[in-house]
Amino acid sequence: MIGIVGFFLGLMASIALHEIGHLLPAKLFGVRVTQYMVGFGPTMWSRRKGETEYGIKWIPLGGYIRMIGMLPPRPTDDPTKLRSVSTGPWQGLIENAREVALEEVRPGDEDRVFYRKPWWQKVIVMSGGPAMNFVLAFILFGVVLMGFGIQVSKTQVAGVPACVKTTAEYAKNPDCTAADKPSPAAAAGFKPGDKILSAAGKPATTWEAVTRDIRAHGPGPVTFEVDRAGQKLTLTANLIAQDRESLDEPGKIDKGVGYLGISPTVVMEKQSIGAVGSHMWDLTAATAGSLLRFPQKMVGVWHAAFSGEERDLNGPIGIIGAGRIGGEIASSSAPLENKVVVFINLLAGFNLAIGLFNLVPLLPLDGGHVAGGLWEGLKRGFARVARRPTPGYVDIAKALPLTYAIAFVMIISAGLLMYADLVNPVRLSG
Repeated sequence: MIGIVGFFLGLMASIALHEIGHLLPAKLFGVRVTQYMVGFGPTMWSRRKGETEYGIKWIPLGGYIRMIGMLPPRPTDDPTKLRSVSTGPWQGLIENAREVALEEVRPGDEDRVFYRKPWWQKVIVMSGGPAMNFVLAFILFGVVLMGFGIQVSKTQVAGVPACVKTTAEYAKNPDCTAADKPSPAAAAGFKPGDKILSAAGKPATTWEAVTRDIRAHGPGPVTFEVDRAGQKLTLTANLIAQDRESLDEPGKIDKGVGYLGISPTVVMEKQSIGAVGSHMWDLTAATAGSLLRFPQKMVGVWHAAFSGEERDLNGPIGIIGAGRIGGEIASSSAPLENKVVVFINLLAGFNLAIGLFNLVPLLPLDGGHVAGGLWEGLKRGFARVARRPTPGYVDIAKALPLTYAIAFVMIISAGLLMYADLVNPVRLSG
């Protein structure tokens, strides 16, 4: 329960700060904000300060700020022509949305409505929320990498197994027998404490580089230069072919790669702020790729929910599933420091995912409004260069039919994730 509550509070704080990312620039640019809410549904608690009501709602699935005049009014019809009237269902939906957006506009608010602000102010206001999530993710990753450090595999040998066993064989009998093949490392004379200086004539700069060189070489003899207690030695190992998990694609098996049979010395090292940026960039690219594969991943969630298939550890999870993982972390037998690190990483990853997801250029996401502001700026810039009349405001109300369709898909997806997280949750352990 401590883990679940802790993750829930961290998530709510992230949502609150996301909305502050919208609120502060909106107020700075003079937009009248009537509500700042964390959550949806009925109001649990609220208090009015100035012109804005601040509060918490009962359903912790997001948050919002309410700005007046999000949608522009319908352009004035030419009085010399008949007024065009559409009775289509989508047109009625659009006009109703316009009325709702403008119903809080009071006399004197003409310059405080959102749609009349310069395009660059609109972009800043709507991208402020995702930007806050990115800042939070960077800070949290920084706490882990710079404060606690990360496990780094050194080129110093920690262990040399006497024989080669598959996972299944090791589970049956961890001891070596006469029927087991001797490991190439043991046969070559490797010992714990040896520091690898070069492999196949290539400098051993990192453990990953050594591993890649060994795998790429394939079966056959390879010469290694090692430092053993200050003395340089040359060892020749006859590598064998093994099926090993890919270094680049977790879950994928690389067939017949070179195998030596040593384990590295692992130490905790605190990283620089540059390493935090590099780590953040790599995770951002990976998360963006996951978002592109989201429809495909949701098919897997469907099968897991209704066919009992195993959940993908790298697939999407909902708030319930993330909270459960937080509980699993807290209840594990790992040292407290390890629990804190995993918990912070989980929260940082969620902030990164929330920020990227909200930048998808579709309404009702923040990215849809950002795209509308950028399009407006592009149109006005072109008109200025071409010396044409300044075009009107971009009417994002016309995209409302698509918005409602996307919102429906998002609700269905969220419901499916909640159900899958209940009946077949992602588990960190078996």
